[in-house]
Amino acid sequence: MDHEELSIERARIDAIDEEILRLLQERVGCALRVGATKKDLGLPLFDPARESRIYDRLNALNAALKQEGSTLPDAAIVAIFREIISACRNAEHPVRVAFLGPAGTNTQEAATSYFGSAFAPLPLGTPDEVCKVVSNGGADFGVLAIENSTHGIVSPTLDLLADSNLSICAEIKWTIHACLLSNTELGKITTVYSHEQALAQCRGWLASHLPGAALVPVTSTARGAEMAKSESGAAAVGASIAANIYGLQIVAKNIEDLANNTTRFFVVGAGGSTPFPSGRDKTSLTFLVPHKAGALVEVLGVFTKHKVNLSMIQSRPSRQETWEYRFFADVQAHREDQALKNALEELQNHTVSYKILGSYPEAD
Repeated sequence: MDHEELSIERARIDAIDEEILRLLQERVGCALRVGATKKDLGLPLFDPARESRIYDRLNALNAALKQEGSTLPDAAIVAIFREIISACRNAEHPVRVAFLGPAGTNTQEAATSYFGSAFAPLPLGTPDEVCKVVSNGGADFGVLAIENSTHGIVSPTLDLLADSNLSICAEIKWTIHACLLSNTELGKITTVYSHEQALAQCRGWLASHLPGAALVPVTSTARGAEMAKSESGAAAVGASIAANIYGLQIVAKNIEDLANNTTRFFVVGAGGSTPFPSGRDKTSLTFLVPHKAGALVEVLGVFTKHKVNLSMIQSRPSRQETWEYRFFADVQAHREDQALKNALEELQNHTVSYKILGSYPEAD
């Protein structure tokens, strides 16, 4: 390619960019009209099922285009359109998303992976504060860690959801990659701060490379980065995003002990904001069973009878009566699916009480 051909190709790129910009403006206009119509009809502005179908449709279209020579991977398609949808959503209504702060936590990274970058971040001190600010209308959504693939359920989050008026409207699965962040060289680090789960997920690496360092749990990975910045000889285990935010160096990357360490997050909104069925959904619920032999077996039999699959079940103290336990379950169905409706109707005969925490599209 000579200079003239280079100029021609660049002119084509400029023309394509201008057309993309024009189409983006047109898309925003459509989104605003759709948003106004949904408001008039009393429908929720946020529709995770619709967004899930958009990504599925575009990936299917991209698969066909690959046969014609397209080289864009599916991940790139989703990333590009996530930002387009994020910008359109923000034009309809600036979305406020609360999460466990300070800024730079894995939860913020997970929120960005779901909502795109066009949202107003509200980092808060505790998951309880996240629930309260969403309940009070100070945020549109909250993002809460619920389960880790290696360390299991985050039990306090279950308790919060059982006692709140919030509804789960989406789930996020985010692969966690931990970094050692510090302005001190590795051999001189004496203290490592982070959230207790992050420290647990990197315990083997830390024992091997920093055997004499004190491992100090704090409220979040980002709080650990804040402390490491201001203390000589200190480091933090956290997300790479925190290095830029807090002015730290990445001393080591991917220090987690197990590959594919994934955390599941719930996106919660005000009660009643149930997404429409997407065709591949989950429903989370909690229930109390009578204090009698075989009570839980009877409940499980109800789901078996109606062919509703349980993907998770967990028990927690009810905090109402001594030695009384509340059960939490995820089932692979939407609350509007007839099979689950039938199961829930029968469930009333085998439980003291039950509560649906939300139905939402199942994350990949």
